[in-house]
Amino acid sequence: MKKKFLKWVKKKGTVAAVLSVIVGAVMVLRFLRGDYYAVFLCLLTLLLFDLPVIAHKVLKLTLPRELEITVLLFVFAAEILGELGSFYTHIPWWDTMLHTVNGFLMAAIGFSLIDILNNSPRFHISLSPVFVAVVAFCFSMTVGVVWEFFEFGMDVIFSTDMQKDTVVNSISSVAFDPEGLNRVVHISKITETALEGISGELARFGGYLDIGLYDTMKDMIVNCIGAIVFSVIGYFYIIGRNKGKFARRFIPQYDVEREKAHTSEK
Repeated sequence: MKKKFLKWVKKKGTVAAVLSVIVGAVMVLRFLRGDYYAVFLCLLTLLLFDLPVIAHKVLKLTLPRELEITVLLFVFAAEILGELGSFYTHIPWWDTMLHTVNGFLMAAIGFSLIDILNNSPRFHISLSPVFVAVVAFCFSMTVGVVWEFFEFGMDVIFSTDMQKDTVVNSISSVAFDPEGLNRVVHISKITETALEGISGELARFGGYLDIGLYDTMKDMIVNCIGAIVFSVIGYFYIIGRNKGKFARRFIPQYDVEREKAHTSEK
């Protein structure tokens, strides 16, 4: 039993194995409590942990060790710590940090997709470093936008709160113009907002509840920052490959030998 466990750890990797054991333990505890939504998140997390293996077998991509560990920690921080551990509400900067990292990682993946085409023997294209960097940035931002669409859809359809609300103390809106004209009315120094339903007052806030707008825009901005950072790093990686040691740690590599074998078979 011990040998099988050690063999599994060696095959999976120490970080992935440790995180998988933690997630498995959390899943069992939540199952005993009857929290089946948490069980679903744990199963999803374990599935996402296998993304590096899937990328290697299906897409013929090899993830650098640093990138693989970053992806594993990102998934664990988002699903287990963020959702189940309530880090999103207890630590104000947690969501911001994850969206910044996501922008960085998605730019790295977008960069690698174009870089692979540039170096693949099956394609005869040569794209400029600036173009590759721009595509990497656009890929990252597209993924970020699609994710925000997903959050909005979950909130509207399933009444979740993935787009966390923000309490603000001033608003500017044409909706408050008494004459119904397109004139902006400014309301500042809002100290309290009361919500009322059929049964009466529901809650009070120390300002105006923005219903997710600030959270969405903040996520997009930090995603943009992360995407720009890696796009710049990727640009310098292309123009001076021998000096791009840091970039290589986050760029998936294509299995050239398998590609050549595939080409020769045809």
